[in-house]
Amino acid sequence: MSDQPQPLRAIAASVLLAVENGQSLSQCLPPALARLPMSERPALQALCYGSCRWFHRLDDELQGRLKKPLRSSDRVVHHLMLIALFQLRFSQQASYAVLNETVEACRALDKPHLTGLVNGVLRAAERTGAPEPSNDASRVSHPAWMVEKLRHNWPEDWHAIADANNAQAPMTLRVNALRFSRDEYLALLAEAGIDAEATRFAPNGIQLQQPVPVDRLPWFADGAVSVQDEAAQLCTTVLDLAPGQRVLDACAAPGGKTCAILEACSELAEVVAIDESEARLPRVQENLDRLDLAATLKQADAADIDQWWDGEPFDRILLDVPCSASGVIRRHPDIKLLRRESDIVPLASIQLGLLEAMWSILKPGGRLVYATCSVFPQENHRIIQRFRKQQEAARLMEPEVSWGREMGPGRQLLPDPNSHDGFFYAVLEKPEA
Repeated sequence: MSDQPQPLRAIAASVLLAVENGQSLSQCLPPALARLPMSERPALQALCYGSCRWFHRLDDELQGRLKKPLRSSDRVVHHLMLIALFQLRFSQQASYAVLNETVEACRALDKPHLTGLVNGVLRAAERTGAPEPSNDASRVSHPAWMVEKLRHNWPEDWHAIADANNAQAPMTLRVNALRFSRDEYLALLAEAGIDAEATRFAPNGIQLQQPVPVDRLPWFADGAVSVQDEAAQLCTTVLDLAPGQRVLDACAAPGGKTCAILEACSELAEVVAIDESEARLPRVQENLDRLDLAATLKQADAADIDQWWDGEPFDRILLDVPCSASGVIRRHPDIKLLRRESDIVPLASIQLGLLEAMWSILKPGGRLVYATCSVFPQENHRIIQRFRKQQEAARLMEPEVSWGREMGPGRQLLPDPNSHDGFFYAVLEKPEA
């Protein structure tokens, strides 16, 4: 490989290859961004996110244009052509620049023997335009298994869900109610020239008309506001928080909900935040510090209560379980490449196990909120149904809210291209002893 700095498209192709090999964008994109000057980093991020978002449609087209697949050792060039197709189909980049710079990137990747192929494929793609997708999966740019699962679970809504997944997510804020009212912060945004409006459901939520860097947000560094989707903010509306309660946020990183809980009720006795990932806990502490909030942080597997629990039960537990993340694909389009259908059953087992463990440390009369950022019933209301067969005394509470769809047990939010992510909440109360 040449010692010369790689062009942006070559770096993007390497990132896309890493995602296909199992790394998330949050893992492989930051070191790639660090290789570029600040001025080029937004372009790299846009290429990587856009290519993941439209991967299945672009890959369908590219496979139709190749007479045979490239060798595994040349797979990065396949991804280089996907990135070029993304620009041809979904960007305003001049086509001649896309073609010329992609051929140069092929050389920079030490694949000069493939420059003729790259040039020929892309010139044909430019000349003939985008073909009709060969199937529904490529048409909505999702893996086939996910399309079938969405179609089965949401026969009237699956196409709208897929379209929402392919839309750019809005930037949504949570106003720190300990510092400002929502109306006060909306006024500050207006003074700063930032167009925004109140969210429909989250009482302290604000949605921006256009995303902005956080350093443009008034008083952001001083803890006035946080970035958090409206659906995630709703956790505080169903926890029924009150002064003196001991609250557990299980699976807490990166800490958005921990901070939302502390902002929602300033006189809680204690908030304990647990996460299994030691690497992610510092992010929770950073958020707490910026907002001038305090919580007890513990690195542990929440389900292994003997490892971390001090024996004092909790009045409130928020259990935001590990899940398929199928409700937040618009924010994390690499999920389409990383998630497998075979992941769902093991995840459901983990979810049920966590629910059972958390129930055992909930105080009689206490409330547990089960949450996921999934749209798959297998991870959502069916988990609650399975749990209640084991714990018949568990009372299902139906909060009086105007959001989501009633699912029997729990409420399901489907992703809305103009509003919130996909999310599920169920509220359980433990009878008094």
